[in-house]
Amino acid sequence: MNALNINNLTKKYKGFTLDNVSFSLPQGCILGLIGENGAGKSTTIRSILGSIKYDGSIEVLGQPISAKLKNRIGVVLDEVGFPDKLNANDINKIMKNMFSNWDEKLYNEYLDKFDLPKNKAFSDFSKGMKMKLGIAVALSHNAELLILDEPTSGLDPLVRDEIIDILNDFTREENHSILISSHIVSDLEKLCDYIAFMHKGKLMLCEEKDNLLEQYVFINTTEEQLAELDANAIKGKRSNKWSTEAIVDRNMIPQSFTTKPVSIEDLFVFMAKEEN
Repeated sequence: MNALNINNLTKKYKGFTLDNVSFSLPQGCILGLIGENGAGKSTTIRSILGSIKYDGSIEVLGQPISAKLKNRIGVVLDEVGFPDKLNANDINKIMKNMFSNWDEKLYNEYLDKFDLPKNKAFSDFSKGMKMKLGIAVALSHNAELLILDEPTSGLDPLVRDEIIDILNDFTREENHSILISSHIVSDLEKLCDYIAFMHKGKLMLCEEKDNLLEQYVFINTTEEQLAELDANAIKGKRSNKWSTEAIVDRNMIPQSFTTKPVSIEDLFVFMAKEEN
């Protein structure tokens, strides 16, 4: 079973359209939504959570989103929105009433693991502490699917690495899956099994990360040589007066080309520039 199936998702706003997006998240895997600010990542997540109306179809854990699924989904948005005056102990009491499978012992273990104070007001938390508290809550009611919107944005590299380790630990259980959006491509490259590129409301591709890194490569060539290749092989290029560097599909070019590896960030930046 897939943890998530999205088919022909479309949402129109004035000046922006999320345009016919389709992808799936296999159970037990982590899928990263990559895109610049305004690419459509948050609109996609809000659609999955049922907080906005949309065209198309979405299945979460094998069924349409409903209140019955709240115990099975952990959600952390880019702004963790607990009331300022509450502390971690207060939040524990509230969550006991919200989730039928709330695990108080596990929650307190996460607070200790993340070095979060239990009596300090939420308003006095740093951004990293707020995000870790949101993740502690999301992980403490036996969720099967985590949905995270920009959880590492604005955090220092040490905290970002800590959060990545936490998320990797979560998916060690086979029925645990994660959908995570970010414009920090390097974070998702460390973490994800699958990568979905979004740009200006369109899904540019969705593939296994390792396949992407195997399939696409850099070549240095001339504009004349590049023009001789199948246009479908070229995912992006940049030129100067001496040479042209391009990212191409390894399987669609002659073996005579010298190639070098790309990163996921290289691939996204080149593809996005090509589409502009």
